[in-house]
Amino acid sequence: MGGLLPPRLEREFFARHTLTVSRELLGQRLVRRLDGQRLAGRIVEVEAYVGEDDQASHARFGLTPRNAAMYGDAGRAYVYLIYGLHHCLNFVTECRGYPAAVLIRALEPLEGLERMRSLRGGRSDLPLTSGPARLCQALGIDLRFDGADLCAADAQLFLERDGILPDSAVATGPRIGVHGDERAVTAPWRFAVRDNRYVSR
Repeated sequence: MGGLLPPRLEREFFARHTLTVSRELLGQRLVRRLDGQRLAGRIVEVEAYVGEDDQASHARFGLTPRNAAMYGDAGRAYVYLIYGLHHCLNFVTECRGYPAAVLIRALEPLEGLERMRSLRGGRSDLPLTSGPARLCQALGIDLRFDGADLCAADAQLFLERDGILPDSAVATGPRIGVHGDERAVTAPWRFAVRDNRYVSR
């Protein structure tokens, strides 16, 4: 990528209400530095998880070794393993001690596509980063990034500002595959770029 790079998102961006952060993450660029190469994609789908009273959240049972990063500083990564196989990437939001985070569900791949394809076993571009486990595999993100500071100067995983999308470009709805009470399964806390073909199915 030539020319000047866009500014990075700083901690103040993440240290706000989770729903605001979720909405404004759409369109921002997620960058992974891997062996000196930039792998990057535009965020096109996210889900918000807010507090211990959110029955769909990992924090519903309180602080545990698995979810400890959610209780940490805003602007850090929370990475966990599902089914013992797949990693999922979240960004911690709000204030220290309050468990809230945004799950990154899908990216539109922009940079380093050849390396992403290799990491994904030769997959084509459309399913390359369409889904939380897929994007982690494509970017080489695993449990080593749990608690990583996205705002550190030497971060290997960070975000670059790429503008805020207009409301007309954003779709909202219930989170996918969650369990819990009626509020948990119906809250419109999934945000996606409307009609973007990389949004997960």
